[in-house]
Amino acid sequence: MIGKHLLIVANTPSENTRLLRDAVIRGARSPDVEDVEVRALEPLRAGPEDVLAARGIILGTTENLGYMSGALKDFFDRIYYPCLDRTQGLPYALYVRAGHDGTGTCRAVTTIVTGLRWSAVREPLVLRGNFSSEFAGQCEELGTLMAAGLEAGIF
Repeated sequence: MIGKHLLIVANTPSENTRLLRDAVIRGARSPDVEDVEVRALEPLRAGPEDVLAARGIILGTTENLGYMSGALKDFFDRIYYPCLDRTQGLPYALYVRAGHDGTGTCRAVTTIVTGLRWSAVREPLVLRGNFSSEFAGQCEELGTLMAAGLEAGIF
């Protein structure tokens, strides 16, 4: 029986961002992690009920004009109040595919999750500059870290 649910909410407007999301999923579904169910949704498909069912969440977004994607912002707009008093302390991680430095994107997401009182499990993973094959490995590690931490009760 699966005991813990990890939700991945990631905007994937390109093949490269789909590769990153898939790497996070692959890491979260590591054979070393057995007691965590992984569910991945696009931000426009995820709702409050998905967040309420989760024991942890990984957020993925592109950097759009120094901000998070509109799809991720829409997700937050729809889940904020229904989840505000019911998900305090929810462990989360963030990864950003940034063409520039990702600072504004991280700041915007951090502002919202601070309001929700979610708990960061690590600093945001910011994948800067031209796309690199190393990004997928970093995303896979992020997925494994989150799933293993949930399974072990660390988060």
